[in-house]
Amino acid sequence: MPADTFTGWMTAIQQQTEQALAALLPAEGTHPRALHEAMRYSTLGGGKRVRPLLVFAAGEAAGAAPAVLAPLACAVECVHVYSLIHDDLPCMDDDVLRRGKPTCHVAYGEATALLAGDALQTLAFDIVSRPLPGVAPARQLAMAHTLARAAGHAGMAGGQAIDLASVGQSLELPELEYMHLMKTGALIRAAVGLGALAGDIDDDARARLDHFAKCMGLAFQVVDDVLDVDADSQALGKTAGKDAAHDKPTYVSLLGLARAREFARELYDDAISAVEPFGADARRLRELADYIVERSF
Repeated sequence: MPADTFTGWMTAIQQQTEQALAALLPAEGTHPRALHEAMRYSTLGGGKRVRPLLVFAAGEAAGAAPAVLAPLACAVECVHVYSLIHDDLPCMDDDVLRRGKPTCHVAYGEATALLAGDALQTLAFDIVSRPLPGVAPARQLAMAHTLARAAGHAGMAGGQAIDLASVGQSLELPELEYMHLMKTGALIRAAVGLGALAGDIDDDARARLDHFAKCMGLAFQVVDDVLDVDADSQALGKTAGKDAAHDKPTYVSLLGLARAREFARELYDDAISAVEPFGADARRLRELADYIVERSF
């Protein structure tokens, strides 16, 4: 697949991320074996690597060096995988299928899964705190802060808490958007933000990239809600229909299927407008936006 096509570029980044993660994770067979196996099991050999792709695409728009982007992409993916492991636990979303295979707690037990998630989160900050070529300490500190905010109470953890508290509740659209800007959108914004911080662009350009990420973070969740209704478990790689089964508020339950699809398109249009001034440098961001929205439409 030619690297200048979107598919070729995406495949190359996915393979690079897989190889880098395999090298950064604890080696096979090392002690404590069950923990390290669970970390590798959950991280390697699956997933679309959307967040690493966003790091590289935003970095390209910001003129960043690929050597700087690779570890940042791995750090974001480690946080993402940690969140999936914990989200799937019986005390959270209680799922048995992730990325087309049994979830971590099904394969290794709840205690090991909990520890694997913890270890992946801290590994992410280990990675992002290592020296990055050509990156000033103040810029690197800003990167660590960006990732921490996305993962914590003001980001994913807070969004998950709201999600759990909203089961069986009827939310208005602004409340649903607020929850998903934290739960799903925060890490997507962090991925784009890390790519932007790795380059040398002004505040206006950085704000445009952040607006793109905000819109696409919401669009990603809207499409996920549509897929939860429209797709089967094999296509999803996770259990279909679980949101309805758990009586969770979703964009489909609030807006209906047709309007949810329209809303995803509106968010897409807004995101594309935000990066228009970048011209050809935002090519991969635009292609990723297409990829995210076209997953079901």
